[in-house]
Amino acid sequence: MAESELVERVERLIAPSLADMGYAVVRIMLTGQQRLTLQIMAERTDGRGMTVDDCADISRVVSALLDVEDPLHGAYTLEVSSPGIDRPLVKPGDFARFAGHVAKVETRRPIDGRRRFRGTLVEATERAVRIGIEGSVVELPFEAIEKAKLVITDALIAATMKQAESARK
Repeated sequence: MAESELVERVERLIAPSLADMGYAVVRIMLTGQQRLTLQIMAERTDGRGMTVDDCADISRVVSALLDVEDPLHGAYTLEVSSPGIDRPLVKPGDFARFAGHVAKVETRRPIDGRRRFRGTLVEATERAVRIGIEGSVVELPFEAIEKAKLVITDALIAATMKQAESARK
């Protein structure tokens, strides 16, 4: 089974249980050659920040699910973490949610002669993200995006603190 298919299978397996617990899967990665590491990044759906206890709760549930279904044949290490403030942007909804913030995006192939972009997320459609760079807007198709993440800025910190404050009320 290809790595991407395995990651998709794991996500289909764990996402419903995590949703029932009040969490959303941000990203799942499988790394390593000799000893696999399954990295699960999750966030709370209520907008509050993740705690060590949240990660431990997720780890216990995911471990039980993976023990029963056994999609990863053989030994592996499970790592559960929060996305952090400079979180990866993985799904189209991530790009839309963080419109107005600065992101770094790398593409699989050159677009307008380059593969690395840094600018303000303008908008996201079902097929592409538009990013403002030096007075112009570049459209990056989602299928061309290799990886993307937010850049820590004062505006992002302020927005994150505001969201955390709202979630506490």
